[in-house]
Amino acid sequence: MLDQIRGLHHVTSMSRDGQANNSFFTDTLGLRRVKKTVNFDEPSVYHLYYGDEVGTPGSVMTYFPFPHIIRGRPGTGEVGETVFSVPEGSLSFWKERFAEKGVNGVIAEEAFGEKRLRFTAVDGDSFALVEAKDDKRAPWTGGAVAGDEAIRGFAGATLRLGDSGATEELLKFMGYEHADTSKGIKRFVIPGGNGADVIDLQTLPNMPRGDLGAGSVHHIAFAVDDREAQKAVRQALLDTGYQVTPVIDRDYFYAIYFRTPGGVLFEIATNEPGFDKDEDTAHLGEALKLPTQHEHLRAWLETHLPDIKD
Repeated sequence: MLDQIRGLHHVTSMSRDGQANNSFFTDTLGLRRVKKTVNFDEPSVYHLYYGDEVGTPGSVMTYFPFPHIIRGRPGTGEVGETVFSVPEGSLSFWKERFAEKGVNGVIAEEAFGEKRLRFTAVDGDSFALVEAKDDKRAPWTGGAVAGDEAIRGFAGATLRLGDSGATEELLKFMGYEHADTSKGIKRFVIPGGNGADVIDLQTLPNMPRGDLGAGSVHHIAFAVDDREAQKAVRQALLDTGYQVTPVIDRDYFYAIYFRTPGGVLFEIATNEPGFDKDEDTAHLGEALKLPTQHEHLRAWLETHLPDIKD
């Protein structure tokens, strides 16, 4: 069993409109845009990162806004819902805020003994806020949500699967423990994690596989401290029979990827070097930052990428 995984690092999804996406996460949810860069494989498309003040691993939601992408079809083999942590007693604030902002799909409910508020983002992607009793993480309060109700980071995510058996074994191998089952959903928790500790498995054997598009999660990333820890995890996965990519330098972290038995794309990402590698903390996410291999495209990109107003 691995002991290097600390919880979630980030979640990366697809969107259609970069401006609408930016407005939703920075204004409606009050997160900070901590990086404005481009897709490594398709530099004509932004890669936008939102999180806490410094983009702490476990707080970062990221998006590829492809302007002409079709809407994704929800199904199995994907992340079904991404869950943010907020303080106890704050859901009434968020319910009122969502009503003012015209947020869709707002449903209040309880699960696993926790109060939560489910909602959808601009591309129909599914999210929830959950009241967390002992989340000591510092929120970003320098933006649109400046009070104690601000989001602390991820609580976790729900995976939708046709069959959960092999994924359960994988999570246990990664250091997660089965903590509870509620309404057929199995909860796994990483002990002593970074706050973004929970993975829920929802088994839907009669649901078709999801189709990737706007509103779909592209991959979910798990955090390790550094490259040495990542190297150990990669070797252990290879030894277990998983097909794992070589280490890829993503500028702000190092990444490896592998496809899970349930079809979800997992990433293992390092906590180092961080989003302040090329920007002062006070100005994170303001300038267009380009990977070295795409720097020669700067003049073209600055005139062709859609303008995003803060």
